[in-house]
Amino acid sequence: MSAKRAGRGRRSSMVSTFGIGSLFPAENESVMICGLDDWPKGPEVLEPRLAESMGVHTFRLPAAGRKAGDVPVVRFPDWAFCPDCRRLDVSWKLARGDSRRCECTGVIAPSRFVACCPRGHIDDFPYFAWVHGRGKQDRDGHSLKLNTEGRSSALADLVVDCSCGKSRSLQGAFDFNALKDVTSCFGRRPWLPEEPKDPVDCDQVPRTLQRGSSNVWFASTRSAISIPSVRSRARDFAERKFRDANPSKSSEDLAGMFLPPPGCSVEDIIEAIDEMLSPSAGRKRRPSDAELRAEEYRALVNGLDEDQEGSHQFLCVETDLTGSDVDEAVAQISRVSRLREVRALAGFSRVTPSAPEDPDTGEAMLSPLSVSKDIDWLPAVEVLGEGVFVRLDEDKLTQWSNTTFARERARRLLEVQERLPATSLARRFEVSQRTIVLHTLAHALVDEFSLTAGYPAASLRERVYDAENQAGILIYTATADSAGSLGGLAALSDPHRFNGILRSAIKRAEWCTSDPVCIESGPTGVDGMNLCACHACLLLPETSCERFNVVLDRACLVGAEGEDGLFSHL
Repeated sequence: MSAKRAGRGRRSSMVSTFGIGSLFPAENESVMICGLDDWPKGPEVLEPRLAESMGVHTFRLPAAGRKAGDVPVVRFPDWAFCPDCRRLDVSWKLARGDSRRCECTGVIAPSRFVACCPRGHIDDFPYFAWVHGRGKQDRDGHSLKLNTEGRSSALADLVVDCSCGKSRSLQGAFDFNALKDVTSCFGRRPWLPEEPKDPVDCDQVPRTLQRGSSNVWFASTRSAISIPSVRSRARDFAERKFRDANPSKSSEDLAGMFLPPPGCSVEDIIEAIDEMLSPSAGRKRRPSDAELRAEEYRALVNGLDEDQEGSHQFLCVETDLTGSDVDEAVAQISRVSRLREVRALAGFSRVTPSAPEDPDTGEAMLSPLSVSKDIDWLPAVEVLGEGVFVRLDEDKLTQWSNTTFARERARRLLEVQERLPATSLARRFEVSQRTIVLHTLAHALVDEFSLTAGYPAASLRERVYDAENQAGILIYTATADSAGSLGGLAALSDPHRFNGILRSAIKRAEWCTSDPVCIESGPTGVDGMNLCACHACLLLPETSCERFNVVLDRACLVGAEGEDGLFSHL
């Protein structure tokens, strides 16, 4: 493991871009972020609802260096290349001592290619086996060089030459089954301590990927908006006061040691202590994402004033629509002046964003973040922000959803979704008239809010509440510092300002610079899961959309083919 500092990264990127198991580019090196077994414990991040849902006691911020220690890394890939003498070998054979210089004094560079499998394993690209075939294992007396023919930058002009006289170009190395007859997946997990081999024999064929490719590492993150509730306040109180309490004491004795927080009874504290000290007590299963979303939706609809308990993390006030000219399809607009979101890393996958499912549980088999069973926390960051919550009129939405036009648009996307392979990420998302129109409206509003409030679109996020009896959209900005709560976005909840923004968003959606191709197109986008949507009109930066820019259709807002969308009357 490296004893020196390899580079610097933002703390928030440790649960998104450069989380556990990912490759971090550091000058002339490439390192992999190690698992939680080696992490120093950072400050605690309390979010009981999300922790319960993910089956852990708490979350912790990634270490920030200095006194807190650094996030540990290990050098990967092992193979390296010297651009001066063209030698190709494991780095410790090429480098002189602990330096990054070859014996010829050239600065060695990490291998450009790695081999990954869909179960999350990763290994060096098998250069030796690529040249000599699967059967040749004895590498003594062989030395490899990576030469270029110089005609182009294509893989066909990159040739691996062996001192024995054999050679082979890298043409075809990225084909789907290119490594099937070359090597097998050995279950390597370099991010874990002592690199234990995966106990499950891997029958997957490894895929060749570029070291810096985005599909080498896909984060699986979960997030929740902190909302005040008796249960969460009691769990928060129990975590702070009794996390390391003597297990021999009863929960009743522990609860009697302190006065309960305002709004909580002693019984609430006792129940929270039981759940904390015995994860199986008081609950039979983990709350699902849908249940967490339902609680958030109720909190957004009901609101929370400044003088109520919990307003330091969540402040949501409904605006008065009386006398305003806001469209009748909008039932509620709320100013979310203050919100806190916790984002936690659950695991990761490679090759495809959707990890294979466990045949017994049906859950995604994400790559583990640690080996030890004693680690009861996950890395997370808390972000602060503000936003606007919009709820559509349920009757108007239901009436439009029952039209032939709306049902036909949803049917076309459902047919595409049913033909997708089980590993496709788009199969996870709900496809219904309600989902399509809410998600599309969210994208249109993000673009318009960005132009009006001055925030770049990449700093805004959507949260769509489209379950049964839900019809809400939360557009918010959330950053790891106070910059996400300057008030510019929340101010757009004023009914008169919002009315102009909504009309402008619908007006922009009527025309796209790619029309008539866009408005008349069939299934397009990722996996064909969009209808009338393209980069010129609706698609957002990947940080803004929670559904990977799929299940979008501009026609559901403005209409098409002589039929009305939900907002065609504007």
